[in-house]
Amino acid sequence: MTDVQLEARRELRERAFQALMSLEYEKDIVEACRFAYLYDKDMTNDSDVEIPAFLLNLVTGVEQSKNELDDKLSQYLKEGWTLERLTLIEKNILRLGLFEMTEFDTPQLVAINEAIELSKKFSDEKSSKFINGILSKFVIE
Repeated sequence: MTDVQLEARRELRERAFQALMSLEYEKDIVEACRFAYLYDKDMTNDSDVEIPAFLLNLVTGVEQSKNELDDKLSQYLKEGWTLERLTLIEKNILRLGLFEMTEFDTPQLVAINEAIELSKKFSDEKSSKFINGILSKFVIE
């Protein structure tokens, strides 16, 4: 993949994360993806814009697999911890990273790195280390 394709995928992952966050409050997947994709673009008629398949597939897949992803992630939390204890940001980044690792052709280490980059942008260093630890445990086991 070229650097342009990697950058494009990174931006689409970020927009997928933003759409997943909005789905915590609103349940229209296509509209969440459309808003996340177009929110900072100058478009005169945004209803004609095609949402990239990568973005739509990530968001739809995570949303449809949320219970299974949460079950898998719960297995890697320390004793006494539950997913309810995590922030929405951490949960959605973990779900997105795990889904991409298991359902896409993205190499596992790339998916982990992308999840870490999302957490650095939308959370803090402590969260980044936590996300790295959980997703790395999944890869090791």
